[in-house]
Amino acid sequence: MNWSEIDWDMILEATIDTLLMTGWSLLFTIIFGLPLGVYLFLSSEKQLLENKPVYQVLSLIVNIFRSVPFIILLVVLIPFTRLIVGSALGVAGAVVPLVVCAVPFFARLVENALRELDPGISEAAKSMGATTMQTVRMSLLPESWTGILAAITVTAISLIGYSAMSGVIGGGGLGDIAIRFGYQRYQMDVMIVTVVILVLLVQGVQMLGDHFVQKLSRK
Repeated sequence: MNWSEIDWDMILEATIDTLLMTGWSLLFTIIFGLPLGVYLFLSSEKQLLENKPVYQVLSLIVNIFRSVPFIILLVVLIPFTRLIVGSALGVAGAVVPLVVCAVPFFARLVENALRELDPGISEAAKSMGATTMQTVRMSLLPESWTGILAAITVTAISLIGYSAMSGVIGGGGLGDIAIRFGYQRYQMDVMIVTVVILVLLVQGVQMLGDHFVQKLSRK
């Protein structure tokens, strides 16, 4: 291994690409996954919008997407990705499958976070004449922010790992570097550097998430 021959500019660019993929994917995952998770909770048994058929259908869809391995989802979604962003390559091409994969995962975590709340919270809001939207906005979400923030942290860490897998189809980022140089060209030094950076990113996100969860828990 020759550390002096590593293209550090390429590594830096790949790290930035990984952060961009993770950041944009996490943003869209929260935008789509939070309402889905809330509705899964509300439409479940003994909740404000109880609707067994709707819940079962949504739950089945969520379970199907969660059960499909991400590497297969990457390939299956190539036509859809091209339709949405114009290309299945690079950062933009990786964001679409990352979001499709992460939304069901995050939605289920949100649903579980809401289930951990005291059932009396919804009943109290309802007894005071609050609408379903008001109950969600002023009671359920504020009371479950700690659990939701923990879910965001777990999802962000998963997205970092998934973003590395996207390198298999030219998704860019550290995964692409690890495959093209570390695996295909047998440059073990590049492979080690990319793995170390990914580990550091995961540790950083975990520590940051834990910090904010603890901070919210004290309030």
